[in-house]
Amino acid sequence: MIILFGVFIRYNEESSPFWIEHRKANNISSDIENDFYFRYPSFQDVHVMIFVGFGFLMTFLKRYSFGGVGFNFLIAAFGLQWALLMQGWFHSLDYSDGKIKIGVENLINADFCVAGCLIAYGAVLGKVSPVQLMVLTLFGITLFAVEEYIILNLIHARDAGGSMVIHTFGGYYGLSISWMLYRPNLSQSNRLQGSVYHSDVFAMIGTLFLWMFWPSFNSAITDHGDGQHRAAINTYLALASTVLTTVAISSLFQKHGKLDMVHIQNSTLAGGVAVGTAAEFMLMPYGSLIVGFCCGIISTLGYIYITPFMEKHLKIQDTCGIHNLHAMPGVIGGVVGAITAAAASEAVYGHEGLINTFDFEDAFKNMTPTRQGGHQAAGLCVAICFGVGGGIIVGCILRLPIWGDPADDNCFDDEPYWEITEMAH
Repeated sequence: MIILFGVFIRYNEESSPFWIEHRKANNISSDIENDFYFRYPSFQDVHVMIFVGFGFLMTFLKRYSFGGVGFNFLIAAFGLQWALLMQGWFHSLDYSDGKIKIGVENLINADFCVAGCLIAYGAVLGKVSPVQLMVLTLFGITLFAVEEYIILNLIHARDAGGSMVIHTFGGYYGLSISWMLYRPNLSQSNRLQGSVYHSDVFAMIGTLFLWMFWPSFNSAITDHGDGQHRAAINTYLALASTVLTTVAISSLFQKHGKLDMVHIQNSTLAGGVAVGTAAEFMLMPYGSLIVGFCCGIISTLGYIYITPFMEKHLKIQDTCGIHNLHAMPGVIGGVVGAITAAAASEAVYGHEGLINTFDFEDAFKNMTPTRQGGHQAAGLCVAICFGVGGGIIVGCILRLPIWGDPADDNCFDDEPYWEITEMAH
C-alpha cells in the first residue's frame, strides 16, 4: 500500500502549497473558499458514522462485541486506503502526470466506499475470519469503484447519498456472500446468536450516531449551496418520520404491544437510506416524510417476516438484517430517485436550477428529466447486478478452506480471535 501511495497519490491544488497561486490565478478572494472549509464538517460526521456508528451498531451480539467494533475498525482503516487508490484511478487521475490528486472530497468518497463493505460485513458478522473480511473488503472496494464509475459517470445517474451505489450494492453484495457461505449447522451456535441487555444498549449508541449524522452523509458531496442544504433537510425529515413509524409497527406486531430493540436499532435508520438518491432533488418536505413512513413499515416487517423466511427457504443467514436496513430501502431509494428525476420540471427547479441539480452539461446538455429518470433506473439495475454477481464470485473465493474461518459451534464468539481477560458467563 505504501509503495502504491508513493507511486500514485499526491495532494490536489487545494491541499498543496500551490493553493496560493491557484487562488491568484482564479481570482479567489480568501482561503475560506478552499473546499476544506465546505467539506470538512461533513467529512468528520461521515467518519464518525463509519467508525462509531457502524462499529457500535454491530456490538449487539452478546459474545461478539470485540469482533463487531474491532473488525469494523480494521476493515474501515484498510478499505479507505485501497479506496483512495481505486476511486482515484477512476475519478481523480491527472493524465498530465499520471498521479491521483486527493483532497477532502476524496476522503469523504473513500469513507463512502468503505461503507459498502461494512454493510456487507453485517450479513456475515460473527461467521467469518479476519482474513476473510480483508478479502471481502479488497474485492468489495474494487467492485464498488467500478460500479460507481459506471453509474455516476457513464450512465450519468445522480446518487448523492448513495442509496444505489452504497446501500443497494453493499446490501446485495453481503447477502450474496452470506448465501455462498451458508452454514446448515449454524444452529450449534444458537446460544450465542442473541443479545443481552447491555449489548443492546451499546448497539443503540451506534444507531444514535448514525441517525444524528445521516443528514451529513447524504449531503456530504452534493453541490455547495442549495443542493447541500436541501439534502440535509430531506434526510432529517425522512429519519424523523421513520422513527415514529418503526415504533408504531414494532409495537403493533409484537405480543402485548411491547417494542423490539432490534427494530429500534435498525429500522429507524431506513429512511436515511431511502432518501439518499433523491436527497438533493425537489422531493419536498412532505415527500421526505412519506419516504420515511414507507421505509419504517417495510423495514420493520422485514425483520419480523422476511429475515426468518430468507434463512429458512433461501438459505441466506443475515446476521444484522442488512436486507431490511440497506438492500430493500436502497432499492426504494433508487426508485424514488428515478420518479423524482422523471417528474422534474423547469417550473419547479427553474432553468438554471434544473441544469445545476442534474448536471445537464457537456455531453449531457440535451438530456430531459424523463430520460434522466430512465438513467436513474438503469443505475439501480447496475448496482444490483454488481452486488449479486460480485458477491457470488467473492463468496466462491471465500469458500476455499484456506482462510481459517470459525467452526459452526464457534460462531458469534470473540474467543477464537481475541485475548479475553475474563468472560462473564
